[in-house]
Amino acid sequence: MTEPSAPQPAADDYDSPWKDVLEHAFPEFMAYYFPEAHAQIDWALGHEFKNTELRQVVRDAELGRRLADALVQVTLTSGVQRWIYVHIEVRGQRDAHFAERLFTYNYRLYDRYRRPVASLAVLADDSESWKPDTFGYQLFGCEVGIRFPAVKILDYGSQIESLLEDPNPFALVTAAHLFTRKTKGEPEQRYAAKWRLSKLLYEREWDKQRIIDLFSVIDWLMHLPNALEQQLLHDVYTLERNVAMPYVTSAERFGI
Repeated sequence: MTEPSAPQPAADDYDSPWKDVLEHAFPEFMAYYFPEAHAQIDWALGHEFKNTELRQVVRDAELGRRLADALVQVTLTSGVQRWIYVHIEVRGQRDAHFAERLFTYNYRLYDRYRRPVASLAVLADDSESWKPDTFGYQLFGCEVGIRFPAVKILDYGSQIESLLEDPNPFALVTAAHLFTRKTKGEPEQRYAAKWRLSKLLYEREWDKQRIIDLFSVIDWLMHLPNALEQQLLHDVYTLERNVAMPYVTSAERFGI
């Protein structure tokens, strides 16, 4: 049976489920993908998303097919406030201009707001060898450029079992990406993997919003043929009733 193609984000997809889980669990996002930066932030002082500021800069620019963008103000342990620009990229092939576009966003943010900005990238593409982390040029002794931390989801490919045991929600997001790639063209295996991830949401005893956010990411990534999708949602609904947690929205969000 031919598997329907999975939904792909548009170039300006600000409504992807990635964005919701990123905003609702930003400290965990930083702890999982960028632990060194996480350790330098005073999380007790909170953090603030600068969505208006980001929209003003990206309105007339394009940065590839991204799952989510975020501009966040944090306070360092030294007491200094800084901005973090996070870019979640999804591509099926190499993009020779990705690092240049990240550089463009960084300097546009600095030019408009005169604030140092840390650019971080999570790459969810399928190219194992592509991992851009720098862009720059020099001319007549003048050097301009950027070097940025980039995390590659495929690098976690050998750690799926440990990902499923990790309490950080982004471990499950990472596992969902890996399972999606691993089960391409194999709907029965994808169903089993998706059901396994769904059950883990309840075993962690997370709050309602986190379960909804994570289930949305899993469902959005791991597309199934209609019959298997209906079976999975029925199983999720039954699980909800058994654990007295009727809120993953298997009825409301997905029209069952």
